[in-house]
Amino acid sequence: MEYIAGTTQFKLKNTAVTFGKFDGLHLGHRRLLDLTVKFKEQGLAAVVFTFLMHPGNLLNDKEIELIYTEEEKKAILERLGIDIMISYPFTQETRNTEPEDFIRQVIYEKLGAKMIVVGEDFCFGKNRRGNVAMLKQYEKEYGYTVIACSKLKLNDEIISSSVIRSLLNEGNIEAANRMLGQAYSIQGEVVHGRKLGRTIGIPTVNIVPADNKLLPPCGVYASKIKACGKEYMGVTNIGYKPTIGDDEPIGIETNIFDIDMELYGKTIEVELISYIRPELKFDSLEDLIARMNEDILVAKSILNYHPNIL
Repeated sequence: MEYIAGTTQFKLKNTAVTFGKFDGLHLGHRRLLDLTVKFKEQGLAAVVFTFLMHPGNLLNDKEIELIYTEEEKKAILERLGIDIMISYPFTQETRNTEPEDFIRQVIYEKLGAKMIVVGEDFCFGKNRRGNVAMLKQYEKEYGYTVIACSKLKLNDEIISSSVIRSLLNEGNIEAANRMLGQAYSIQGEVVHGRKLGRTIGIPTVNIVPADNKLLPPCGVYASKIKACGKEYMGVTNIGYKPTIGDDEPIGIETNIFDIDMELYGKTIEVELISYIRPELKFDSLEDLIARMNEDILVAKSILNYHPNIL
């Protein structure tokens, strides 16, 4: 997948383009993405147009935490068959662009769009004055066709990134996963930890989440891990390791079942499947080991783990 980021200097031709923040990449977003990818059968390049910085960050003092970071979005979109991901710079100039100018300068001249796939509530341009009706108004002039998709619902609730954020903040990982249409995941490079797990017979791999990554509450989760082109099962702790020391930054520590592989320096993806328990501080290392072994059994039961299937 081609990645164009932080620049307005590009010129594409014959594209099917979907527009949005695509923070959650949830089931509603998947509908737009799947439609866009389908137009590859007609010889069009499938393009995602989003922003390098979450638009809300320009309007707030506090940086918005993202369900999926830029690197995570890139990996997921490539798996979904997107040809080009554009992370357009979201500046004051971008924000103040009149929607008619955006249609001419970006959609027509830069993107070369033949098909435009958006949500029915899509708004763009200065004061969010641009909308689906305006896009349709210029179809003939600029030679594209607009497809507007209605909102998807799950259990009578509209699927949205804001709802998913709330679910993740509450620790309701299972409900969040249902709206995402996949397991919520954290991607990162495996780094060296204290190597305590190896000394107690429960080796773990550690990744450090991005500063702007939205994390669910600290605790232990049954998980699946993508590493080196394969999928494994495991149990993951999100937290500060209070039993070990008080100076630990928040981290993601995972015991991967039945794996004998050196992963330091490699990028892995940890999917959280189900919540097991909160993070606890134990009175002794022995109590910690006993509870970790219990967590492993619980996770294997949740995942219906069978070593011979890996």
